[in-house]
Amino acid sequence: MPKRLVEKLRSFIPGNGKKKARRYQRQEIPRDQHTVSRSMISEPARKVLHRLNKAGYEAYLVGGGVRDILLGGQPKDFDIATDATPEEVHDLFRNSRLIGRRFRIVHVVFGREIIEVTTFRGNARDTEDEPAADEHRTSEHGLLLRDNVYGNQEEDALRRDFTINALYYCIRNFTIIDYANGVDDLKNRQIRLIGDPETRYREDPVRMLRAIRFAAKLGFEIEPDTEAPIRELAPLLTHIPSARLFDEVLKLFSAGHGEATYDLLSEYGLLAPLFPETAKAIDAGESDELIRQALRNTDARIAQGKSVTPYFLFAAMLWPALQVEWRRRQDNGDPVQPALHGAIGKVIGRQVQATAIPKRFSGPMKEIWEMQMRLPRRQGKRAFGTLTHPRFRAAYDFLLVRESAGEIEPGLGDWWTEFQRLDERGQEKMLSELGSASTPRKRRRKRSPVKRPPQA
Repeated sequence: MPKRLVEKLRSFIPGNGKKKARRYQRQEIPRDQHTVSRSMISEPARKVLHRLNKAGYEAYLVGGGVRDILLGGQPKDFDIATDATPEEVHDLFRNSRLIGRRFRIVHVVFGREIIEVTTFRGNARDTEDEPAADEHRTSEHGLLLRDNVYGNQEEDALRRDFTINALYYCIRNFTIIDYANGVDDLKNRQIRLIGDPETRYREDPVRMLRAIRFAAKLGFEIEPDTEAPIRELAPLLTHIPSARLFDEVLKLFSAGHGEATYDLLSEYGLLAPLFPETAKAIDAGESDELIRQALRNTDARIAQGKSVTPYFLFAAMLWPALQVEWRRRQDNGDPVQPALHGAIGKVIGRQVQATAIPKRFSGPMKEIWEMQMRLPRRQGKRAFGTLTHPRFRAAYDFLLVRESAGEIEPGLGDWWTEFQRLDERGQEKMLSELGSASTPRKRRRKRSPVKRPPQA
């Protein structure tokens, strides 16, 4: 990449259609002026850094790992940027694998920990030579389809998405290298794109979702120029493959800040491209309280270190759309049960056009919804059959969310809570009490006397 592009990026960030001065200048922050320490970096990440350096390559801890340590947190992942090509990295580590087509990267595997290694990237758009068709391609909307043009560290920094992610830590001299004033934005608690926001969003519309995710996760504000084009460009997300958007939805709502993320998605018009039928239902007046309650519960589970099941999350996110379609079918004369089955098929069929839902998740999601009709039916042996259903626990949790959201009267959830706690004798007693309470005793009819025929 020629120097003129670097100078162009360094000199300004366009915003709202006008060039706005924001100079970029490389800064080296010495060890005594920052809080990043080798002890905060995982041993596998340190091994990768040292081996690359020993082999004569540049290698730096980059992005979220540096950002989170500077914010006083503990990173979940450690990513490394280097001037070694993916093939050179792969040759250096036997425990590695090459992945990706749009971006070629290397995963170095240490048991359950994976260190992601990327090669410094440049930008082929302003190069003197025409790039190879398979190295750099864009769609008619400006979306980058493939971008495997390599560059140096400065070029790599200035083509990253946000300033707070363009920070490099050098394990050799313990300095932090900042090309985009990312440290200042961390101090000011701002999410800011590098370069022209509209161009960067058109290159990859998922950057809009990343801005929301970081703002919710870190509690930062989105810088005005960075947020300005989002509402207008939100429909560009419909050009992203549905499988990729499914992964992005999981990232958005599985980071422990689900309700805050939901609020931001709604505020910036990004909920509709991800959940079109749900957004339409809510705009028409359907309540979203069940979604909010489910997200609060999810955030609490993550805070406790518990797992989150994607099918439960999607069951909650699509519930308002399901309610609208279910009622519509009943209003058209369909019986309750067939109306529900038809609504489920319709809602899921529309949703997979926006975000792909693998069958291993769509199946359990259907069962959660269907069991909302089974849970109230407890007479006889039905309760035991429901209790042993593979999806009972998820359906029971969903029932509790519905009660907490005020969608149904409380009581049924408490009954199932107690029923699970008791032994078989106690369960039989609960069922007998349920039967006597719910079934009125029939009054015995007096038999009329049998009339005998008169005797001859």
